[in-house]
Amino acid sequence: MDRIGLGLAALGRPAYVNLGRDGALPEDRTVEAMRAACWDVLDAAYAAGVRWVDAARSYGRAEEFLSGWLAARDHGDVTISSKWGYAYVAGWRRDADVHEVKEHSLARFTRQWQESRDLLGDRISLYQVHSLTPDSPLFTDRPLQAKLAGLAAGGVRVGFSTSGAAQAEAVRRAFDLTVGGAPVFTAVQSTWNILEQSVGPALAEAHDAGALVLVKEAMANGRLAVQPPPQVTSLAHDHDVGTDAVALAAVLAQPWADVVLSGAASVEQLRANLRATRLRLAPDAFAGHAEPPRDYWAARSALAWT
Repeated sequence: MDRIGLGLAALGRPAYVNLGRDGALPEDRTVEAMRAACWDVLDAAYAAGVRWVDAARSYGRAEEFLSGWLAARDHGDVTISSKWGYAYVAGWRRDADVHEVKEHSLARFTRQWQESRDLLGDRISLYQVHSLTPDSPLFTDRPLQAKLAGLAAGGVRVGFSTSGAAQAEAVRRAFDLTVGGAPVFTAVQSTWNILEQSVGPALAEAHDAGALVLVKEAMANGRLAVQPPPQVTSLAHDHDVGTDAVALAAVLAQPWADVVLSGAASVEQLRANLRATRLRLAPDAFAGHAEPPRDYWAARSALAWT
């Protein structure tokens, strides 16, 4: 369990783009109901041995829910990572036209870091740029880079997450950034799964160079749980686990993956996900199943917020 973390993207707000999420959440997605659901999954994860929790400023009230849970449970051995760069703007509405707005600026970092600190204090071990892409203004914003380097110098690990068809380019460019001769970033969180494997070589390079590598969207936003390829279904049947466990096991099989995030929306989903630890797969077990990156990300962009 020391390589599995819990991501709160599906639990901190009433709408997200994960398939298979509707039946897992309270029918009445009030703040109170979602807080209770989040705490239930956090409790189950902790009881199972999971000690990493990942949030973001744009995950609705995820940081708030996590802060309250930490205070109530007094667990001092949980590692917390969060992200800045997107702002949640849906106003707790599932039918909002826009749910989050991206901005990689010094002003956004300064404001959101303070907001994260106000909720989580010094519990944040890793703070990440949310969804860094090669066209991000961060790559030419030296004052912002200097602020991030200052955060790292103060003892908080600084990283970035990636999305989109050019993840590998973003990873390599980001790890080339330096301030005063020291790297700005020492951690990365990327999407890698059976259907989207393009960033794998860049993540292996980062891991070999000493960076911490986290993997998100191991189930392709639920596609591998509800629409799995036949080989995934067959392997799940052979091992008496769900296709979600096979999908997570495929990521755990990658030697460069330090932390693999479960995006479970319920205790039942979490327990099914954790059955991935029963499987031992070869790193190349699904080498031929990847989609062209642009096709994969087009399909992801088409998913509805529900």
